[in-house]
Amino acid sequence: MTGASVVAGIGLRPGTSEADILACLDGALAAANISAETVRRFATLASRLREPGIVAAAQARNAELVAIPDEALKGFEASCATRSTRIAALYGVGSVAEAAALAAAGPGAELIQPRIATARVTCALARSAERSAP
Repeated sequence: MTGASVVAGIGLRPGTSEADILACLDGALAAANISAETVRRFATLASRLREPGIVAAAQARNAELVAIPDEALKGFEASCATRSTRIAALYGVGSVAEAAALAAAGPGAELIQPRIATARVTCALARSAERSAP
């Protein structure tokens, strides 16, 4: 892979549609001025991995879908730019989307777009630190 890759962290309520997920993702991409083609991985809670909406959204964008265990999110609390009191009470982290994006992007990842929230879904973007040799 050339350069750093971009990961979309996605938090969603059960039953969220593919269209709602992609609309939120596209909002985050537009806010960060990033092309949709640069996102090759979607990260979400392990408990949401089989949600039909996120499975369809990942397939539509030809992206790998990865599960982040709830307990793994907690290690990213300090790196989260935003905080939802409800989510913090449930998962021990201010933003599932931000923590999932950072976790899936790997060590040294950078949050490049804090979460964008709609009624049913949140999306944040992180860039991996990995770079290919020149």
